Amino acid sequence: MPSIIGPVKVTSVSGGIINFGDTFYISPKGTGKASLGSGGANTSNVINTNNGLNATNTIDPDVTDQNVSGNS
Repeated sequence: MPSIIGPVKVTSVSGGIINFGDTFYISPKGTGKASLGSGGANTSNVINTNNGLNATNTIDPDVTDQNVSGNS
């Protein structure tokens, strides 16, 4: 059954779904991109990373990488 809701202010949503009214199928999608150098994504209690000369290529000539807007 359709629902009518009043003004809603959503300040932040992190890793969740907000649903108002009836829903047949919810399929959240998201994309992300990160440029990390050598040893930049290591996670541990004790890290010992020995790197020589390091360069990360952040040039991205593509217009789009992962389209989500037309895939919902």
